[in-house]
Amino acid sequence: MYFEYGEKEISYLKEKDQKLKEVIEQIGSIKRTVDTDLFSSIVHHIIGQQISTKAQETIWRRTLDQVGEVNAENICRMDIEQLQSLGISFRKAEYIADLAKKVSDGSFDLENIRNLSDEDAIRSLSSLKGIGVWTAEMLLLFCLQRPNVFSYDDLAIQRGLRMVYHHRKIDRKLFEKYRRRFTPYCSVASLYFWAVSGGAIPGMRDYAPAKK
Repeated sequence: MYFEYGEKEISYLKEKDQKLKEVIEQIGSIKRTVDTDLFSSIVHHIIGQQISTKAQETIWRRTLDQVGEVNAENICRMDIEQLQSLGISFRKAEYIADLAKKVSDGSFDLENIRNLSDEDAIRSLSSLKGIGVWTAEMLLLFCLQRPNVFSYDDLAIQRGLRMVYHHRKIDRKLFEKYRRRFTPYCSVASLYFWAVSGGAIPGMRDYAPAKK
């Protein structure tokens, strides 16, 4: 399953911003995989923190092979050492075990996240061990498919903005200007800035000052 968007969102963004319009027309449609199961999405994101995408997917495949369906019940059957044996660090294993326990005993109502506003969902998810604001925002986009996610803490989005608009630096004030411009379809804009940051358009460069 891919993040769902269509002509309505694209037309709106192209009308709002000429440079983004040019980017969209050069790149075309973007397919980004989503996982609509909140529990497995959180575990996947915790595993991926501060490691490469390749390493994350290797550990994730190993987890699926060992655990089967990644849900609270199955994780609760495992101890920290068993989670570590999959290649998960001790701290991340603690986070995952804590999540499974709280979901299993009902002390954290994970499915209720779907009923909350973006702001409240981020606040609630961020109360879990191992989940910061950025991870919560990614869960909103790539699990819940919320339409208006634009993460200031995402370095690739900042890089994409610098590349498209030739900024040397993206501070909070400038970032919020773009957020207002792309609202209510910031999530789709995010997809394109990620693509630009990853080199989707040859010849575009980052205008950040060179590090000394």
